[in-house]
Parts: sequence; structure tokens; C-alpha cells
Amino acid sequence: MHPLAPLLRTVLNTTSRVAPRLAGRMTFAVFARPAGRSRARPAERDMLAEARTGRLTVSGKRVVTYAWGDGERPVLLVHGWSSRGSRFTDFIGALRDKGYSPVAFDAPGHGDSEGRATTILEYREIIRQLHARHGDFEAVVAHSFGVLAAFFALRGEVAAGRIVGIGGVGSFDYLVDGFCAGLGLRPELKDQLRDRIEGLLFPGEPEIWRRFSATYRPEEVAVPVLLFHDEGDEMVPPAQSRLIADAHGELARVVVTRGLGHRRILGDPEVVAEAVDFAVSVG
Repeated sequence: MHPLAPLLRTVLNTTSRVAPRLAGRMTFAVFARPAGRSRARPAERDMLAEARTGRLTVSGKRVVTYAWGDGERPVLLVHGWSSRGSRFTDFIGALRDKGYSPVAFDAPGHGDSEGRATTILEYREIIRQLHARHGDFEAVVAHSFGVLAAFFALRGEVAAGRIVGIGGVGSFDYLVDGFCAGLGLRPELKDQLRDRIEGLLFPGEPEIWRRFSATYRPEEVAVPVLLFHDEGDEMVPPAQSRLIADAHGELARVVVTRGLGHRRILGDPEVVAEAVDFAVSVG
């Protein structure tokens, strides 16, 4: 939930009654930007200090990238909204211990990268550039919005042997539905938000609500998929991971956790161990 949810709910719903167009612009502005820029925690700073830091550019914005290990057998880590690459610190350590080379990044508007906002198209472009730099990924491990972005990128020329999704968003529609439900916004604002996303964020992009979803054309991402989701996830309901699993059929499996929520699941030792074992398994 947005940290200013009660205030935003009151302001946006009240404004929508007297100035609908202004309220629509305000709602879009809140939706399109991360809710603050996450800082690296002490343990994360230690891991970042050991990384080979790189740069790439997307939409004119400098993006910070990170790599560990000897470069052999790369595994891509894709963070979620209002997060950063260093949140995968436990995964990075476990992957290095097994001889793999983790690769991560901070999306625009996140972590140490430039910008104030980003989109799924920019995530895809970052992943494409990292793929060109590091080669095919042994696996992709993604969290939350990053799961949606990872599947979208993997339907192009990016190749990976396996996918691990944690607390993942499966439907692009859910980004709007969840945002509006979380703030308790009036239906009129939801309709305006969808229109602005189509016209301002993705002009000229057809069928974004289908094409950007992780369930779209699953045959184009025909690799094993392991999905973790906490039954009490306060940000993304487990039904989102089940949508992905249903679309990918026998290739996908869902592990339901308890008591970890949306964020703490990334640091749970059992989740990390099982996810890494799956990511680096062969066959």
C-alpha cells in the first residue's frame, strides 16, 4: 500500500467530484512514479561493494547495473516496483556459492539509477541490454512487478533456462486494479487512469492489457517456472501467481508460504534455498 494512502484517497476522490480532469491527472502522476526511492540496507551495502558496477542508458536515463562472480553462468535478478536490485542480497550470496554469476540492476526511478519513473518497456530494454552484455541467462529470478516485466522480456530475443517468480504480478490489468483498490478510488478515476496509461505511457502500443501480461502467449516462454507466493501477501494476491501457473501448465509450479508477506519472502532462508536450487538445476 502507498505510504500516503489515506491522504491520497481523500484528496483524489474529493477532487474527482469537483474537477474530474485534474483528479485524473493527479491519479496518473501517483500511479506512474515509485512510492519513494528505496535505500540499500547495511547488509546490502556490503554486497554492493563487492559488485562490478556498470552503466547503461534507457530512454535517456542512466541505469546502474551490478554483476558478481566470474561471468560464467549468469542469473538475472529483476526487482519490483519501489524496490532495488540489492534486495536480492541473499540470492546473490547463494548463487555465488554455487558458482553462478548474479546480474542485477536498479530500474529508472529506483535505487541509484536516474529518473523519477519507469515503465515495463524500459524494464524490457534494460533486460535486453543485459542479455546482450552477459549472454543467455541460466535463470531469471524476479519479484513482484519484476515478474511481469521478466515474462514480457523473455517473449522477445532474451533467453533464459528457468524462471523463478516471487510474489509476482501476472496480469497487467492488476496494476491498475490493485492500485485503485489499495487507495479506495472511485470507479471514474480507474477509468480515467486506464485511458491515460494507454494514451500517455504507451501511445501506439496495441493490446497492452493482454500483451504485457505474463499469461500472454506462454508457448513463447516454454521453460520451467517456479512461483512463490505468500498466502497473506498484502500487496499482490496469490491468485496472480496462479494465473501464471495456469497459463504455463505442466511447466509451472506454485509454492504457497505463510507469514512472510510481500517483502519478507525475499529474505526467507527456505524460499531462497529452494529458489536457488531450482534456478541452477539442470534438466
